Amino acid sequence: MTTETTVPFRAGREGYASYRIPAVVRAASGALLAFCEGRVDSARDHGNIDIVLKRSTDGGRTWGPLQVAANNGANLAGNPAPVVLDTGRILLVHVRASGAVSEDAILRGTVKDADGRRVWVQHSDDHGATWSGLKEITKQVKRTGWRWYATTPGHALQLSTGRVLVPGNHTVPPAGADLGNESKYNSGHCLLSDDRGVTWSLGYVDENTDGYVNVNETTAAELPDGRVYLNTRNDSPSPGNRADAHSGDGGRTLVKPFRPQAGLVAPVCEGSLLQLRDPDVLLYSGPADPAVRALMTLRASTDGGVTWRPAYTVNGLPAAYSDLVRIDADTVGLLYETGDFGAYETIAFHRVPVAELT
Repeated sequence: MTTETTVPFRAGREGYASYRIPAVVRAASGALLAFCEGRVDSARDHGNIDIVLKRSTDGGRTWGPLQVAANNGANLAGNPAPVVLDTGRILLVHVRASGAVSEDAILRGTVKDADGRRVWVQHSDDHGATWSGLKEITKQVKRTGWRWYATTPGHALQLSTGRVLVPGNHTVPPAGADLGNESKYNSGHCLLSDDRGVTWSLGYVDENTDGYVNVNETTAAELPDGRVYLNTRNDSPSPGNRADAHSGDGGRTLVKPFRPQAGLVAPVCEGSLLQLRDPDVLLYSGPADPAVRALMTLRASTDGGVTWRPAYTVNGLPAAYSDLVRIDADTVGLLYETGDFGAYETIAFHRVPVAELT
């Protein structure tokens, strides 16, 4: 079987200057839904940003027209975290903020709460064709004093218990903090719902401000034994640029705080996880060059994320954020940022045979 690549999103096309932050799920109908941020005016992380999606009914070989899933006027709707529930409903958890405020201003605490990062959820009962109205859940999942706040990026999870788990990150600079280096106050948490998205609560909160491990963009997978494995971008001088942790109670707490995972060579960048059940293999996707965002590679683990091996390299081109999905018994899908001369020219979809990964 040969691999296949398509390009559902290309910068400068279909009304958006840039497309960033991919997420992909397989609907109960079998259709693939590829989400990302459609950035209207520029590639900046703030401004007029929508959550857009495209649908594929043939396993990612072709894609339908662009659809806006979440719009916030001239402001920001971003960090899509979709999850397909056992009922077939698709939840879309995301953040919204004023388009006029920068990440730096939010980190420094100079932004009113109303303009800062707030958390919302909506749903679709027709496999992503239409979406419900919005419901804000900020008070349930964001503590007072938290400044920056983001969901995932990438897909969220419904665990075998029925619980919905959405990884997140935030900053909470301590008193007297060095506001010239806000990123070292990155911290992790997750959002939990035990009633399929009706109500929400905070799960684990991992706040390490000593500069050794800075939990940033986090992805999660449920292992066959029921534990949740979490892997995160680590913006710190500790070994490697990844850190990981396990939860034995469905994300409510961590067995141990996040610790460096030097077995994954990567630049500072988001990555994605996907647990295959048949065969039993945990997959990680992300750029594999240690210094720059390039060389998109899938790594595999058969011991719950303790050790990793290279399993499949897409190519040597620039590459950045990604998300993984199981298409069918024989195929895994990879939605990722890439381009010939820069990582943010397109968001491409790559089909990978499971046989290539095991």
